[in-house]
Parts: sequence; structure tokens; C-alpha cells
Amino acid sequence: MINQYDMLRQVSRTFALSIEQLPRILRDSVTVAYLLLRVSDCLEDEGVMSPERRAELLRLWQRVLSGVAPTHELCGNIMDLDGTDPEVYVAQHADAVLDQMRRLPEEIQSHIVRYVGETSLGMAEWQEKGSIVRTEEELDDYMHYVAGIVGHLLTELFAWHSPHIRDRKEELMPLSREYGLALQTVNVIRGMRKDFNRGWVFVPRTFYERAGLSSAEELFDPANLDRAMRVVDMLVRKAERHLGHGIGFIAAFPRREHRIRLACMWPLFFAAKTLAVSRNNKNVLLAEAKIGREQVKEIMRDTTVFGWSNHWLQWYYNHIADTPRLLTAGT
Repeated sequence: MINQYDMLRQVSRTFALSIEQLPRILRDSVTVAYLLLRVSDCLEDEGVMSPERRAELLRLWQRVLSGVAPTHELCGNIMDLDGTDPEVYVAQHADAVLDQMRRLPEEIQSHIVRYVGETSLGMAEWQEKGSIVRTEEELDDYMHYVAGIVGHLLTELFAWHSPHIRDRKEELMPLSREYGLALQTVNVIRGMRKDFNRGWVFVPRTFYERAGLSSAEELFDPANLDRAMRVVDMLVRKAERHLGHGIGFIAAFPRREHRIRLACMWPLFFAAKTLAVSRNNKNVLLAEAKIGREQVKEIMRDTTVFGWSNHWLQWYYNHIADTPRLLTAGT
């Protein structure tokens, strides 16, 4: 029998850290939701497929989630993909993850099916639009589907679990979208080069045109490094705006829900530290920006002890954001 937590650790060690310390029912629910979202990610990202095939499979996946199409129809269509890739492995075993979902309370199942389905359909639309993002508004639209909706899903699950969070749900929902956009904007920055190499450019065209560059190719041309760094700075400032709202999202959770707060704190502070190492660092255009394991451990330790305090939370964010370190590629 396939273990959902083994799958989780294989596809993301950092998100596994956050998810696995949640209260039990939330741990199970968020793990299943995350794995189903990774199926969508696999169908969107897999490099050997054409955009048309990706869009078709993403729509099929939404029908599978809704119970309109059988799971084997999807799994049979992706058996040609490399199953040694952890994300592909999850997609090829989507039936096992769906079996785990069906053991969850019906209301949780409903939330997961709705939001993972919305994400998948949004991804399909973007596959058909093409690989160039023209404006910041278009970037936000894309990020809403791949990350903002995830913020909404998490808030629904947390509100189901906690009446204290349920009372604040109306306040939390718009902040949860900003939280998702914050994490995804940092992903755009840290993966600029990798995305470009696979044919996708999530940097808005208006950003690099504002810096005097006429194409994505010019953005990654070493001869244009100074102007390209102006584009990185635009993205950094955008990420900082979203991260500020992300702090508000976490601060709006009752202090008694410390484990839920921590599950949201860790990805946000990891993103803030990644942003710090990317700021004013020309290597971000050459390699994927990452933080080291010791930095991850330090953030987890500090937030576990002090993260119940909203005042400390804001101070710690400022501390991390204002202390950039050199990029460590490949750690």
C-alpha cells in the first residue's frame, strides 16, 4: 500500500516539514490536497508533452476529480512519462491518493475537489494562452490559479477544523490569496533561469520593457546584466508587497492555533529568506536561488519558540528580509 506521507516527503521536503506538524485530521487532509495539487503541477510542467496535451490532461484530471471520468483514464494516459520523477510517480498513482481522500470527511473532500479542480482548469487555460506573460495583471491571474486558490483551500480546511478560525474566515480569505501570491512570486524569481530554459517566461513583458529590454532572450543575455537586475528588483518589490499581506494572514489566526500558524509561517519565512538572497544578487539570473538547510532549521526553531507573538512575527520578518546573504546554488 502506498503511503501518502512517503509520497509527500519525496515531492517536497520543506512542505512536508510544515504539513506534518499540523493536528492529525488537518495533516491528513492537507497532505492529500497537496499531493492532488502536485498531480496538476505534473500535468502542467512535464517537459515532454505539448501544451495541447497538457491542457487536455488537466481538463481530464478535473473530470476525474469531479467523478465524471474514471481515474484509470488519466493514469493510462501518462504511463509513458518518467515514473522515477517523484512528481510523475504521484500523478501515475493518483488513484491511491484519491482513495485516501475518500476516507476524509465529506466536507473536506468537497473543498479539495472544488479547489484542485479550479486550479487544474486555470492551468489548462494558461497552457493554451502560451508561454509569455505580458503584464503584471496576467502574472497575478496565473499565480491566482496555481497559488492563490491554494490559499483559499487551506483557509477552508483550517476553518473546518477550528471554530476560532471559522469566525475570521471572511477576513482570512483575501489575505490567503495574497499569501499564495507571495510564495509564487518568490518561486518566479528563484526559478527564472530554469523556467526560461524550458521555454516559459513568467516575468511580465512590461517589466523587462520598462528596463529597456525588448525580449526575454535579452533579459538573460549576460551583456544586459545591469538592466536585467532592474527587472529582478521589480519582482522583489512585488514579492515584498504580497509577503506583507502574508504576514497579516498568519497574524489573523488565533494564537491558540500555534501549529496552524507554524504550518503557514515556515513556507512564508523560507520564501522571505530566499528573497533576501536573491536581492541585488546577479547569480539569480544564472541559477536557481535556494537557502541552506541550516537556515531552514534556524527559522523553524525560532518560530516554534516565539511565533505565537504577532509583534515578534513582524519583527522577525523584517529581520530576515533585511539580512540578505550570498546565493548558495544547489543546496
